[in-house]
Amino acid sequence: MMVAMSLFCFRSIVVLLLLSAPVLAEEPPASAPASEPADKGGLSAETLAGLKFRCIGPAFTSGRVADFAVHPQNRSTYYVAVASGGVWKTTNAGVTYAPIFDAQGSYSIGCLALDPKNPNVIWVGTGENNSQRSVAFGDGVYRSRDGGKNWENLGLRESEHIGMISIDPRDSDVVYVAAQGPLWRSGPERGLYKTTDGGKSWRKILDISADTGVNEIHIHPADPDTLFATAYQRRRHVWTLIDGGPESALYKSGDGGETWRKITAGLPNVDLGRIGLDIAPGNPDIVYAIVEAAEGKSGTYRSSDRGETWDKRSDYVSSSPQYYNEFVCDPADADHVYSLDTWLMETLDGGKTFRRVRNTNRHVDDHALWIDPKDPAYMLIGCDGGIYESFDRGENWRHMHHLPVTQFYRVTVDNSAPFYYVYGGTQDNNTVGGPSRTTDRIGIANEHWFVTCGGDGFETQVDPEDPNIVYSQSQNGGLVRFDRRSGEGVDIRPREKPGDAGLRWNWDSPLIISPHNRKRLYFASNILYRSEDQGGGWTAVSPDLTRQLDRNQLLVMGRIQNVDAVAKSNSTSFYGNCVSLCESPVVEGLIYVGTDDGLVQVTEDGGTNWRKIDTFPGVPLMTYVSCLRASRHAPDTVYASFDNHKNGDFKPYLLKSADRGKTWTSVAGNLPPRDTVYSIAEDHVSESLLFVGTEFGVYCTVDGGEKWHKLKGGLPTIAVRDIDIQARENDLALATFGRGFYILDDYSPLRQLSPEKLKEDAALMPVKDALAYIEANRLGSPNGKGWMGASYYAAANPPFGATITYYLKEKLQSRKEKRKEEEKKAAKEGRTPPYPTLDELRAEDQEREPQIVLTVRDVKGAVVRRLTAPREKGVQRMTWNLRYPAPNPTSLAPPPELDPWDRGPDGPPAIPGEYSVTLSKEVDGVVTDLAPPQKFKVVPLELATFAAKDKEARLAFNAKVSRLQRAAMGASRTADEAQTRIASLRKGLLDTPGADPAILKDLESLQQRMNGLLLALRGDSTRARRNEPQPPSISDRIGSVAGDQWYVSSPPTQTQVDDYKFAAEAFEKCLGELRALVETDLKKIEERMEQAGAPWTPGRLPTWKKE
Repeated sequence: MMVAMSLFCFRSIVVLLLLSAPVLAEEPPASAPASEPADKGGLSAETLAGLKFRCIGPAFTSGRVADFAVHPQNRSTYYVAVASGGVWKTTNAGVTYAPIFDAQGSYSIGCLALDPKNPNVIWVGTGENNSQRSVAFGDGVYRSRDGGKNWENLGLRESEHIGMISIDPRDSDVVYVAAQGPLWRSGPERGLYKTTDGGKSWRKILDISADTGVNEIHIHPADPDTLFATAYQRRRHVWTLIDGGPESALYKSGDGGETWRKITAGLPNVDLGRIGLDIAPGNPDIVYAIVEAAEGKSGTYRSSDRGETWDKRSDYVSSSPQYYNEFVCDPADADHVYSLDTWLMETLDGGKTFRRVRNTNRHVDDHALWIDPKDPAYMLIGCDGGIYESFDRGENWRHMHHLPVTQFYRVTVDNSAPFYYVYGGTQDNNTVGGPSRTTDRIGIANEHWFVTCGGDGFETQVDPEDPNIVYSQSQNGGLVRFDRRSGEGVDIRPREKPGDAGLRWNWDSPLIISPHNRKRLYFASNILYRSEDQGGGWTAVSPDLTRQLDRNQLLVMGRIQNVDAVAKSNSTSFYGNCVSLCESPVVEGLIYVGTDDGLVQVTEDGGTNWRKIDTFPGVPLMTYVSCLRASRHAPDTVYASFDNHKNGDFKPYLLKSADRGKTWTSVAGNLPPRDTVYSIAEDHVSESLLFVGTEFGVYCTVDGGEKWHKLKGGLPTIAVRDIDIQARENDLALATFGRGFYILDDYSPLRQLSPEKLKEDAALMPVKDALAYIEANRLGSPNGKGWMGASYYAAANPPFGATITYYLKEKLQSRKEKRKEEEKKAAKEGRTPPYPTLDELRAEDQEREPQIVLTVRDVKGAVVRRLTAPREKGVQRMTWNLRYPAPNPTSLAPPPELDPWDRGPDGPPAIPGEYSVTLSKEVDGVVTDLAPPQKFKVVPLELATFAAKDKEARLAFNAKVSRLQRAAMGASRTADEAQTRIASLRKGLLDTPGADPAILKDLESLQQRMNGLLLALRGDSTRARRNEPQPPSISDRIGSVAGDQWYVSSPPTQTQVDDYKFAAEAFEKCLGELRALVETDLKKIEERMEQAGAPWTPGRLPTWKKE
């Protein structure tokens, strides 16, 4: 009786939960975000666009590739569909790749197709075409007519996942789109669509049901009216996957899709799952199918009559059809077929047997394959590790290790000094760590990264005091303690005791280090565990914290699925587990745990007692608790985000409690309606400054959630799965799901953007202290990459020096810009603006563009550097490189292209100490200060073994070297100009009948004197051309000292001191002689030539009297 009653109660609860779940209304499709209007205080996404994120990679792991589209006449040009990172293009066979889809409304890509008649026309189907647990959705079909420069969305926005696009080879306006449709819910925009007008309109030509879409569409090469379509019924939720059903099938049409026949002859007569097809180019009568089926009837099938009847060739099917199940036929051999699988497989006998293609040193999990029809030995393969190419049919592979498209689930920063490290777990590419920046001018290269744990990677935590202790996680609760010093990893995962039920770990299990005790860890399955000895031992401190539901009793596609349903619950976490976890930084033992079935559990005594919260205002029942964040400022405040996208509900659910979870209010504010929230971060200084990572980016609020603003500077359209804050540096680190890690360096100016501040015409923000060191040159070239080639990957360090942030309420406009803005405003208001007068137009023509000027001064108030900075409205940034101005002569010509071993012009480095900066504008030659100055410090890293102890003395030496170099370079330029004047006078003399021929002798004498001066100044060119030795010239000595001393932190050597002395002594004499030659002797000859009526020559002003 008790058993029966318990079962009845359980079923009643399940029914109640199901009945309580809301019916999801159709939502507007995702699209490229519109320009965000400013809030009442004047803040908007555009205001913040000057705050730029910086991608730090990595690229060595790369990431999942979904498809290729290769130019049919030039295989060096091809497009790459990254499953979760946009579309990329190469025009040089993969030497370099460029993202070409970053500004569009989707980042998840399913397929690509090139127009057979015009390969500059590319079609993109958005929404990854796999049914895996972390798949993202798309917003329809895009097309570019110019090789990816410009895009247009052509509709089917609610299809969410597009499996394949095929273009009629006879007519580019006829296009077929296989829409798998939404994965997480039923939906109408699924099936096979056709356009006959190039995407202006679409007609559904194969409609199965609201649960079944189309996976592939193939056009027969010999008869384009013959089509093959594979229907695909599937559904995923948090708790399960059903990868097939009675509606999955193969269809054939002989009239361009007007009518269809379901093909069954020879195919399994059971529920089917994902079906992949390919037509053998070597014999188009042969068609292959890889069929996922229930009851063990999956296998490889072949038709020899264009798909009318089928023979089962073998039981081979891919290891996980939701990911794979795709055949690619050899271009010539009809019996040779490749299968995309965990390992690339091939059959040489028409599907009877399969073997692995050699996979040494290549990543697994293959999703895309292109074989050159003209050279079948050449193959491009796309897998979870990026792109590889082979020139020998897969015997050997070359990795394209410069495509930074890693899918990160999590990000964690440590407290390493001087630069912190960033760690994160990835989809199928391990858990990795690497520096946020380096002292190397190259930046952050692939070799700077390291793996801390294999498998699919997830949450990492790092000891706050010893950054060499790293707790690194893999899927389903795998946990190691990684020693950064030795590279060792010790398994510290909690284990069940004898008699315990099996633990239910999530794919991404929550892990934290207690903010009150660095040796205390918390790690959760369906039970919360605590370790007091850094993972050496564990104690359960909770009961099962979930609803403890039987997932097999939950409805999927409107019914309870039977135990033999296709791929039931494959690649799905055990349902009923903990997925988010935090401990209050203010109150020890106050812990919040969130579950995948929609509970938040609270303990205020470290786990002795628990309080369950199961309903939240405005949040659907049983919604996954994606993040919990206890406030650093208020002991009773906690934030929670809820992720219901696996029920087809993409709304952002973001709540705040001020009473430890007893009551909740929404702080989602104006977050977009289809932007699921994954992560929350609270600023450690201002409790009103919050950040959230969402399906399409990252947002901040400066008012506690009333209004959110997108931070999009430097960030593509991409999901931000996790956020972490490096408090010491005030940096915001992002884990993007498909574009690696991004960092917003020093976000602290956001704290200053109060409504009062934004009303000011301009504001200068506090300046972060700058680290001073000499950038290393590891590869031997000042430009960083050296001679490693264009494929060598290195992410950028932040700009070296002191970064200055300022705000302009409006752009500092020129007269012409003001007029054009007024004309645009008038046109918008339907009125005619006043036509400018000639005087006004002349003033526009003669105006020098106004400038924003940043003036850096030392502690004594002496000007160290003036920088011209952006004059656009909003928040802007400029970095002073901690150097004095270069002593090079001023030039109005564009700077010359540098050789790889050359540096650009630099001045001597500034010394550590206190500095200030002032924000000004310069208009028509008048400089006006816009804001009070801000002070900051230049702080030395002291990395050098022989660093100068007396930095003032070193600066004094460098300063006088700079003054000597300025004079010497100016003298050299003056000598060149004087030689031009002498040569011009010599030619002008021949054109002046009345000139005294004796001037020629005087000019020759000047030239000989000049030759001697140039020999002392620049060396003996005669010896140099003949490779003969010679002593250093004045310029050689100065250049040697400056070229060394300005790029080291050590004091000058005695040789350098002597070189300066010798150069200064020689130059003093040289300068005096040059001055006499130019200002006296040459001038006298020019006067004699003027008296003789010679034609004008450079350097003299003609005399003339009115007659």
